Amino acid sequence: MQTTTTPGAMLKAMREKPPLVQCITNYVAMNIAANVLLASGASPAMVHAAEEAAEFAGIASALTINIGTLSTQWIDGMQAAAKAATSAGKPWVLDPVAHYATAFRRNAVADLLALRPTIIRGNASEIIAMAGGESRGQGVDSRDPVEQAEGSARWLAERQRAVVAVTGAVDFVTDGEKAVRIEGGSALMPQVTALGCSLTCLVGAFAATAPEDIFGATVAALATFAIAGEEAALGAAGPGSFSWRFLDALAALDPETLDARARISAA
Repeated sequence: MQTTTTPGAMLKAMREKPPLVQCITNYVAMNIAANVLLASGASPAMVHAAEEAAEFAGIASALTINIGTLSTQWIDGMQAAAKAATSAGKPWVLDPVAHYATAFRRNAVADLLALRPTIIRGNASEIIAMAGGESRGQGVDSRDPVEQAEGSARWLAERQRAVVAVTGAVDFVTDGEKAVRIEGGSALMPQVTALGCSLTCLVGAFAATAPEDIFGATVAALATFAIAGEEAALGAAGPGSFSWRFLDALAALDPETLDARARISAA
């Protein structure tokens, strides 16, 4: 039996058997998220309509839900897909984009949390607010450091029985018991729209590849992003050239390099 215990082994397994990932994401993120999955070795499907979202979730290997551009119709599709994924035993990831900004968003996320996401990925402000704390977030931007959200992430992981990933300058992942930090990436990454949303989709792809190790799969996805970000920044003159270099870096990243360069430490 092939081991998938390291980020590199998971990346290798994903490319050998590309998972179909249903990405219910926002209008801004659809193109880059699909390209990120393709470059990494997974297969994206942007299926959100309530009329087919549930049926498709039964076909897909994993589901990701991002609330960036909400509407009532999209919420119906999100809920139907989440219920179907859970029923089929498929992992699903919640990205609660700026959920604290309006009552509409807060209510939508509360309903989705009740459907028990397998993984929650957000920035520090989103995770702090989700745990009931006071965040300094403004719109989709985090104004809080990741380290300030670590306690909130641990609490949320225990309460939801989910893996929680807080992404930023140094990422933090916890399942409520164990926790790690992942270093890497580039300061240019927050200047490229929807990279965080794309990371959520990649987390879903890794979770589909290693559903027996959701914590490890989440860490592997974040480590992959971190190393690709470092590599893309080497020749980038700014966010524009970084964007296409990042896709190239994802496609070129091999399992051995990922394992050799990933900087993952216990937290």
